Amino acid sequence: MKLSLSFLVVFAILSSSLFFCCKNSSNDDETILKGGTTIIVDETLKPIIEDQIAVFESEYNAKIVLNSKSEKEASLALVEDTTRIIVLARELNEAELSYFKKEKIIPKVTKIGTDAIAFISNKMDNDTLISLKDVISFMKGNSRNKIKGLVFDNPNSSTVRYMNDLAGLKNSPDNGIYSFKTNEEVVKFVSENEGMIGVVGLNWLYQPTADIKKYLSSINVLSVQGIGEKGFFAPTQNNIAEGTYPLARDLFIINCQGFNGLGMGFASFVAGDIGQRIILKSGLLPIRVPGRKLLFK
Repeated sequence: MKLSLSFLVVFAILSSSLFFCCKNSSNDDETILKGGTTIIVDETLKPIIEDQIAVFESEYNAKIVLNSKSEKEASLALVEDTTRIIVLARELNEAELSYFKKEKIIPKVTKIGTDAIAFISNKMDNDTLISLKDVISFMKGNSRNKIKGLVFDNPNSSTVRYMNDLAGLKNSPDNGIYSFKTNEEVVKFVSENEGMIGVVGLNWLYQPTADIKKYLSSINVLSVQGIGEKGFFAPTQNNIAEGTYPLARDLFIINCQGFNGLGMGFASFVAGDIGQRIILKSGLLPIRVPGRKLLFK
């Protein structure tokens, strides 16, 4: 059967157009302010990122699916291409940077604020002060102090990695260290057991879920004495800003999309005026304090 020349031309144009659209649809459907994407957040930072996404979606035609995971799981998802946007309490390490260099992707890292790790104890433990030196000593196997046990949210969490780094340990010791799955479980366990020190992300205490809120009256948030320091400081917004609280940590949005997608738009939003006000209101420390306008009538 012979086909007309005009039919062949039209067919060729339609075929090439369809191929082009399919090839670029993933990028065309998503811009910095519209479309859909998935973000994985370090579980200890979930409440503040939930707030940011809620406001971002109300301002723009965007839909962001938020998944919370341990720090190790989140970073693994990034290199395995499960997601290309994560929120961590650290920057990428050398191995991760090397991976993206091979992929010819330059990660866009945006600092968005400062959080902290908090120590909590049972309300029946009257002492609300704790020395970081004693905590590290306990982690190294010296049990000759008042600490009966350290309770973490997850063996792969950022709080475990942070404390192991402070103690100079590659892995957490077996004795005296307890791990659950979530910050809620840590707060519940400490509220029911004297002598235990819970290690949680501060964000969960400032923005507690209903499950956590019912246990807050049964715990103390401890003031911490840094290594070589004399004073004890509570994990307050002011103490984090002044650098006196010894367990502060910076927060980052890491975007490895490789194109101008929602990762770039969301990071700019969180680092901008509205996003920084949300962080300020949450009790964490923004990277810049939003200005206030004085109105005189």
